[in-house]
This record gives sequence, C-alpha cells and structure tokens, in this order.
Amino acid sequence: MQIEPPEMAEAGRIAELWVALADGQREFGSHLHAEENRSQIYDAITRHIVTGGLLVARDPDIVGFVMFEPEADGYEQDVPRGTIQNVYVEPEYRNTGVGTALLDAAEGALADAGAGVVRLEAMADNDAARRLYERRGYRLHRVELEKRVENDNTDPTDR
Repeated sequence: MQIEPPEMAEAGRIAELWVALADGQREFGSHLHAEENRSQIYDAITRHIVTGGLLVARDPDIVGFVMFEPEADGYEQDVPRGTIQNVYVEPEYRNTGVGTALLDAAEGALADAGAGVVRLEAMADNDAARRLYERRGYRLHRVELEKRVENDNTDPTDR
C-alpha cells in the first residue's frame, strides 16, 4: 500500500469516496447530505490537491484518503494547530492499518508545516472512529452540543 498525493484527474474518484463517507455518517447523526454536496466537495478536493493537503492510500487503486490543512482562523494561540477534516477508508480495508497510515502521513505533513497540535472531529456515536483516534493519542478537547429547534425551515421528516 502506498500513501501519496493524488493526481488532479483523480478528484472525481475521491469525491465518490467522500460521498460514501458523508452517507455513512448519516447513521451517526450527521446532517450533511452526501450526493447533494458532491460539487462542493469536488471543489474542496481540487483545492486540497493543489495545496498539498490531500493524500490517498493505494492498493493499487485508491482505497482511502485524508484531507488536512494548517489552521488559519486568525486567532493568536499558544501553539499552531493543524486540522484533519476527512479520513475515509473503504470498508474492506478497515482494520488493516490504512487509516493509521493516512493519519501518520497527514500528521507528519502538518508537523512539517509548523503545527504543534492536530485536531479532528468525529461523530459522537461513531465508536469505531473514536477508538482509532484515541489509539492514535487524540483526546477530548472541546465538546459540541446540539439541540433541535422548530422553525419554518425544519424538515418534518427529520423529527
């Protein structure tokens, strides 16, 4: 298995994997629509390819990816942070070290870019992802709370 930057021509394949990621996250309470966001994620993928913030795992085809970037929110902090936005591994390659290899590569690239801390998010109910990140040394840092409220834009099928 190889971890390496993708070619621009592979952005469509990576977008397919992101759609699978987003679709799977609905099981854990994600509000993101998968297919409806294909064009937006395609644009983000191409930007990350250009800036070097996207790596893929190959065996020999793409079986996973990670998107990451240095944090640039404009606030002064005591340690520069990097952010890992998406990690996805095809189901048949999970628990084989692919996710760990992708995280290692992203963390290394962020450290090389000056990050002293790397942050990522996982759905609270996604126990498998949380176990992977905890085994990798990630610890709770901030907790996001959510509450549904009624308004004119509330989809009655989401209740």
